Amino acid sequence: MKPISYARLHYSPSIVQHAVWLYLRFNLSLRDFEDLLAERGLDVSYETVRRWVAKFGPAYARRLQSRRLRPCDTWHLDEVFVSIGGRMMYLWRAVDAEGEVLDILMLNRRDKRAALKLMGTVRNFVCGGA
Repeated sequence: MKPISYARLHYSPSIVQHAVWLYLRFNLSLRDFEDLLAERGLDVSYETVRRWVAKFGPAYARRLQSRRLRPCDTWHLDEVFVSIGGRMMYLWRAVDAEGEVLDILMLNRRDKRAALKLMGTVRNFVCGGA
């Protein structure tokens, strides 16, 4: 995996990483986040934080995804009927033995082909393309 470049940044990589993690972890507005960093002695604009999240957020997510453990070999496909805005929808969820949601499919009508495609996608994800 290509290393993340922090070249030409005014702040150290540890501050950038921590700021992006805090913003993505907690449900705060960018302006609230600017105030939070100011209380800690960092004069960072909310626009700077927004740019950091846009630039480094996807790279951090890819790294976390690659470190994530493989799902269990045993998984279940649940079909649930839910009402959203007064309309009945079909919700299929693929869940492994530890309760980790592997994939979700929601449709307004029952579709056997789409459900089979979801099962194939999950099987490839769990078995590594086998």
